[in-house]
Amino acid sequence: MTYVPIIVPFYAAILAIIFIGLSMRVARMRGETKIGIGAGGNPVLERRVRVQANFAEYVPFALLLLAFLEMQQHSRYLIHLLCLALIIGRIIHAYGVSQDDEDVRFRIAGIIITAAVILVAAILLLINGLRAAFP
Repeated sequence: MTYVPIIVPFYAAILAIIFIGLSMRVARMRGETKIGIGAGGNPVLERRVRVQANFAEYVPFALLLLAFLEMQQHSRYLIHLLCLALIIGRIIHAYGVSQDDEDVRFRIAGIIITAAVILVAAILLLINGLRAAFP
């Protein structure tokens, strides 16, 4: 029987909904401020744009690595843990960066959690690759 990945697609859907929410925040503010491109010197819009862009920069790559782990049939508990950590890291980061009076600890925590997910997934994939190459 062929294994069909179901864990990562579920979390990818949640992350997609979060991304749409972040995008709507940017679009709404662009409409309110009549700033079509860039941030026009508006610090609140700049923060919203960066939150959305940072999410778009990290999440697809992390999901790709997590999907590869699932395809290699790693522990479903580990995959759930990494996916949940990714969601938590991205929410913490978005919250931190979105604040006018930013508490940098939220930004740092979000970055560390996201980087840890990517690093753990990458290391596990490298180990599997080396095991396959050198049985």
